[in-house]
Amino acid sequence: MKNDIPTPLELALALQREAYLAHPVPTRDERVADLRTLQRFIRENKDALCDAISADYGHRSRHETLLAEIFPAIDGIDDAIRHLRGWMKTQRRSVDLRNFLGARNRVIPQPLGVVGVIVPWNFPVNLSFVPLTSIFAAGNRAMVKMSENSRHLARLLIERIPAYFPPEKLQFFDETGGIGVAFSQLPFDHLLFTGSGQTGRAVMAAAAKNLCPVTLELGGKAPAILCADYPLRLAAERILFVKYLNAGQICTSVDHLWMPQDKIQDFVREAAQIVPRRYPSLASSDYTSIIDQTAFDRLLVALDDARERGATLVQLVPGPAFDRATRKIAPHIVLDAPPEALVWQREIFGPILPIRGYQDLETVVHAVNAGPRPLAIYPFSNDAQVVQMLLERVMSGGVTVNDALFHVGQHDLPFGGVGPSGMGHYHGKEGFETFSKLRPVFYQARFSTLKFMMPPYGKFASKMLAFLTR
Repeated sequence: MKNDIPTPLELALALQREAYLAHPVPTRDERVADLRTLQRFIRENKDALCDAISADYGHRSRHETLLAEIFPAIDGIDDAIRHLRGWMKTQRRSVDLRNFLGARNRVIPQPLGVVGVIVPWNFPVNLSFVPLTSIFAAGNRAMVKMSENSRHLARLLIERIPAYFPPEKLQFFDETGGIGVAFSQLPFDHLLFTGSGQTGRAVMAAAAKNLCPVTLELGGKAPAILCADYPLRLAAERILFVKYLNAGQICTSVDHLWMPQDKIQDFVREAAQIVPRRYPSLASSDYTSIIDQTAFDRLLVALDDARERGATLVQLVPGPAFDRATRKIAPHIVLDAPPEALVWQREIFGPILPIRGYQDLETVVHAVNAGPRPLAIYPFSNDAQVVQMLLERVMSGGVTVNDALFHVGQHDLPFGGVGPSGMGHYHGKEGFETFSKLRPVFYQARFSTLKFMMPPYGKFASKMLAFLTR
């Protein structure tokens, strides 16, 4: 016998949908108030958020949390409020057919209703509150499911958010076993998922049963492409900062590096100077732990596999290569790993940087294009023609030129993947539009010549159609 008792998730969705139907289009002032409340929550709970994330990781650098999560969320809200009036404006469009003289076309951005958000563990504040900024700016309500690896943070959010938002506006949920599957099966008005491609496929399949539109932010093997003309030291400083930020656990991190074959050893020497100054040892409070034992073991297996296949492993900080107690793995460079090595088979998501040498850029273009389209590419060159060639010939979700990762933090740039690295966009205006229905409205004129073009069709209709289709 079927159990007709609604689940807590279904009750939450019903509550939010009822509230949406009672008040479907919040005013600008109401949306600004929601955004300011969201920002106030982050500011007033900043220390607790940092502590909770660090507890979930085992250790997470407080500075990294402030830099990569707290600041972008706070700053992004200010940016959304500055632009909200313009985003909400009704758009005037031209009337295409000449027989509609006096008619009007408009596009009205309206809230979709209730948006579901599935958040990964690696940047759980950024990847919940930055989407919520777009969702609230568009006038929606939201249900947010946190990762099973974000238990401390989820508990904090579930306990404290009700003091800032009523449940009919915003609710957070912990992953307590089966919640993720049930969450993705709910008939949301839109669903945003950030995570692995494998899970993204399952989420999309579940959402398809409800014809629920999805935005998928996945990942992939994002390459940095260092060209011969670019200063080696500057490239090393920038690439290594991004690669070992959050111990490499970033979907838009540099997965691997392509560079001229004859400059590889010079790059390694630069890295051996740069990285120890940033992280003198694994015990550094600035260096983040690997999220869990499974990921820790997977990365060690990848290193062992590369070594066994003849690759050279270069450890970039003194002392032990890893610490099981703290789940920290030293930053490594991997040289001469064969194509079948594990470091080339899947996204690394850790502090391991494989380097591949090339003689000409055509090799790089063909190699990247032979794989799934990445979430980002990072060309390093001061030659505008070379950069343009890479932009035209290598497709990716986003691009940062002469650095890495920073396109993600630009509020006025859309963020999103392409193909296997994701679909759809959010951030900035594109985020507002993703979580809005851009509703076309045609206002008929008082008088329309269509009156003379209805059956039975006569000479006027024939002449008019001949004129329109000439």
